[in-house]
Amino acid sequence: MIQKTAALLGASLLALATPAFADDHAHDEALDTLQGAETPASTLPTISFGKWGFDPAYLAADIKPGDDFNAYANKTWIDANPLPPEFSRIGAFTLLGEKSTADVKALMDEMAAKDPAALSDDERRILDTYRGYLDTATIEAKGLVPAYPYLERIYGATSLDKLAMLWAEPGYASPVSGYVSIDAKQPDRYIASVGFGGLGLPDRDYYLDTTEKGKAIQAKYKAYLAFLLGEAGYQDPAAAAESVYAFEDRVAREVSWDRAVRRNRDLTYNLLTAEELSAIAGKVPVAAMLAKIGVEKSPGFVVSLMPPTTEEIARNKLDAATLAKIGTGMPGMFALVSETAPATLQAWMAKEFLSANAAVLPKRFDDARFDFYNKTLLGTPEQRPRWKRAIGETEGLIGELVGKAYVARYFPAENKAAMDELVANLRTALGASIDEIKWMGEETKTQARAKLASFDPKIGYRPNLETYDGLAITAGDPIANRMAAAKWALADNVAKLGAPINRTEWGMLPQTVNAYYNAVKNEIVFPAAILQQPFFALSNDIAVNYGAIGGVIGHEMGHGFDDQGSKSDASGALRNWWTDADRAAFDALGNRLVAQYNAFCPLDEGKTCVNGRLTLGENIGDVGGLSMAYRAYKLATKGKEVPVIDGLTGDQRFFLAWAQVWRSAQREESNRNRLRTDSHSPEEYRVNGVVRNLDEWYEAFGVKPGDAMYLPPEQRVRIW
Repeated sequence: MIQKTAALLGASLLALATPAFADDHAHDEALDTLQGAETPASTLPTISFGKWGFDPAYLAADIKPGDDFNAYANKTWIDANPLPPEFSRIGAFTLLGEKSTADVKALMDEMAAKDPAALSDDERRILDTYRGYLDTATIEAKGLVPAYPYLERIYGATSLDKLAMLWAEPGYASPVSGYVSIDAKQPDRYIASVGFGGLGLPDRDYYLDTTEKGKAIQAKYKAYLAFLLGEAGYQDPAAAAESVYAFEDRVAREVSWDRAVRRNRDLTYNLLTAEELSAIAGKVPVAAMLAKIGVEKSPGFVVSLMPPTTEEIARNKLDAATLAKIGTGMPGMFALVSETAPATLQAWMAKEFLSANAAVLPKRFDDARFDFYNKTLLGTPEQRPRWKRAIGETEGLIGELVGKAYVARYFPAENKAAMDELVANLRTALGASIDEIKWMGEETKTQARAKLASFDPKIGYRPNLETYDGLAITAGDPIANRMAAAKWALADNVAKLGAPINRTEWGMLPQTVNAYYNAVKNEIVFPAAILQQPFFALSNDIAVNYGAIGGVIGHEMGHGFDDQGSKSDASGALRNWWTDADRAAFDALGNRLVAQYNAFCPLDEGKTCVNGRLTLGENIGDVGGLSMAYRAYKLATKGKEVPVIDGLTGDQRFFLAWAQVWRSAQREESNRNRLRTDSHSPEEYRVNGVVRNLDEWYEAFGVKPGDAMYLPPEQRVRIW
């Protein structure tokens, strides 16, 4: 049925357009209410930071710090601030992100108020992107017409060879893909990487879930697929949806890897020649695809997921349970694509295109996507206001143009100077920790010191923000803008091959509230937007700054020495720089941390738990990062009098600042999704799971045996 339907759809634009136009006109009566319609912004909670960076009024007098430190520091605020309907979770991170969005909107409003003739080219591109997304009346009036050329190309690709050529074009979903990245084992060069996707649900486990909740999600997903394929013109959308789901289900069951196993960098670097890659590609014309993308002259091709060899199984101590979680990977994906009917792959591409672009298609698409991915999977009751999403759209397409205006307005130079001092103290603290730890020998310590010395901290924003030369934005055509941005981004990416490593390039925008560590560049990056309350303020007590942004800096530095980041050396190269004994000791400590976090089970009466193996890298970053930050705080206050403020010692204020950073509440559906897919532990355990391993926390709050969070000293894990 799906093959016949797809053939009919591919016959002509008229065959595709007629039902869609008829359906669009059926919505004309609603256009008046949609034009200019805007979901009112929900009232956002606020956080008081008091006089020194933490408001002691939030402390819960009826909760002992040693019983539940997160609740002691955060429950009063959480109870007083129920989640607004546009959020699946909210907390300190979220609220600072909302501030960043509001700050960007103020910049947009100023641009919009200018005489159009006075706008610079960059300002015009920003406003055209922003307004095009906001103009729901025009989007509604055009219906599916802007999508027709792209759908027509999908339906015209009636063979595997033709589909493969379309997969090599930007803006179209592809089950297999190629792109350029830094070579993890030779980080002084760029190399082509080859990977695969294919899943419409967030993770393979959603397809494997046989619980009632799992089956209900699968059924709703199939209904969403049927909606999309019906809109795309399929005569039997339910049958088409079943074919697409069956394809994705095979990807999940046969090809994909378990998310925790996929973290192992020793298993996910597989360097193939062009000939070796073609040999595993089956009927997929991979050489032609790579040539069309522009990466055919790569010095090799890194394939992330390949079946492990006997040697790799032994070296990585992969037991039967772990091997059962490893799919056939890239060879299996090539084989599956080779044997799947082109009509099924066309339908998969069509639904991917419509789903990915739902926000810039008529409201029924946007609503349907929100209903499944936000309401069903995350429990979010209401759609985010359109203007906030329009800012996100603009940042996604030309974000560094917006970032240029953002840093000029909102990032004072003195913030960077203070951060430089914090980073220097944390570097010193980690160096002292390396010197003192007893489980690591001197040979490995020498390598660890070299890695620490080569850390490249980047604060605020990159010095040469992207100008997106050659990216033309079309007023009033948001789909065309997305496709143009995808084309520009691919060309920019491919142009790296053969060029020197660009160490000035960032993976985040200045206005993003986040931070990251990049192993192949051995860099830690802190965008301007995160350098505000609750993380940092020049007016804060020093203990608060070290417990908050200091802990976050330490966390990112800690990623350089977590279970996976520690596999890269001072130059960023993926290689073993450890002695066998030291690596075994390190892994043993990590395994103890895995066991600790596996025991945190927030849902289903203790049956649904944190995946300690999946979250290990982040948990090492948290525990090690806060330990570093505490040591750096002591360095910064050495020889100085640290006062008691509002009855709280400096050490107490330090740990409260860390807890405040993770102040958060979330809906049950969001929690379920994150426990399955997120490499970060839930926020309550980023507080309680960390502090209970630090002796200094016990001393600061007088935590004793009998307190709920108490761990005997021999059970506490201190790695760095």
